[in-house]
Amino acid sequence: MKKIFSVLALSAVCLLAQAQTQVWKLDKSHSSINFMVDHMVISETKGQFKNFTVDVKSDKADFTDAKVKLNIDVNSINTEDEKRDDHLKSADFFNAEKNPNITFVAKSFKKVNGKIYKLIGDFTMNGITKTITLDAKFNGMIKSPYGDTRAGVMVYGEIDRYAFGLKYNSMMEAGGMAIGQKIRIACSLELIKG
Repeated sequence: MKKIFSVLALSAVCLLAQAQTQVWKLDKSHSSINFMVDHMVISETKGQFKNFTVDVKSDKADFTDAKVKLNIDVNSINTEDEKRDDHLKSADFFNAEKNPNITFVAKSFKKVNGKIYKLIGDFTMNGITKTITLDAKFNGMIKSPYGDTRAGVMVYGEIDRYAFGLKYNSMMEAGGMAIGQKIRIACSLELIKG
């Protein structure tokens, strides 16, 4: 009898712990995933991914326990140039037919100082997975005029596209590569509690 009671009590504790894990939903209309890359040394090309999902679970007010999973639809790339977008989806770059998603699974979200954090996780692009570190700014939580609780996170960093097999490039007559090797990313995420 004691054994049965112990099992039931343990099960209840586990269920309660699972029930308390707070899920945060993405407010897509106030979120974006943008990127920039050097173009012909003198300027940059900007773009974004229109379709993406973010799963976040966190119970702590400072988000240091956050579990984050990001999935980006490569075919939703938009640089305001359809011909360039088609080239970026090709085997020269993202190879979207074979690898239609870019993913990021966080390993840690550590506070550095105040609102400044380091986000570390496994990043998969073009079928290649590597652990990367990104800078983040956690803007805290607020109660919105609609009665819900919201949190805001900005994520910044650079990704070496060559490390993920995106090595297409051409040499310019004046010297230098036409397309930069480093991709700068800037993500803005607005999350709604529950």
